[in-house]
Amino acid sequence: MTTAVLSIGSNMGDRLGHLQSAVDGLPALAVSSVYETAPWGVTDQDDFLNAIVVASREDFDEWDWLRLAQDLENAAGRVREVRWGPRSLDVDVITVIGVTSTDPRLELPHPRAHERAFVLVPWLELQPDASLPGHGPIADLVTALGDEGVRLREDLKLEAA
Repeated sequence: MTTAVLSIGSNMGDRLGHLQSAVDGLPALAVSSVYETAPWGVTDQDDFLNAIVVASREDFDEWDWLRLAQDLENAAGRVREVRWGPRSLDVDVITVIGVTSTDPRLELPHPRAHERAFVLVPWLELQPDASLPGHGPIADLVTALGDEGVRLREDLKLEAA
């Protein structure tokens, strides 16, 4: 059995609907609240809705998580034209518990997760005692990075199956 932490985000079309489609397609154990954040990288685009999903599946390895993430993005009409550009759905594998990878197609843990409040703040909500391998406790990372610009959207909810 593998357990993965996945970051989901959307800033095009039915943002909440795209996030819900990702949650529906994942064997979710827990889903964070929805947060709204300014874009990262290419900043001339709409704000994102973001959440974290902790998922587990007995017959999956890290490559299966990546394939599932890409399948969910494709089903939501994801087009890869501009790196860090607008997207209907972005599903990033942040970590697979107990797995590290330096393969450029799937670096684990995610090489920039420790820099991204839109990943760390919702993850902290779900797993306050979690650590990001190689970087330390999520709580310490959030304290160092801050949560400015990560706005809780109490009016929006995702439902795990």
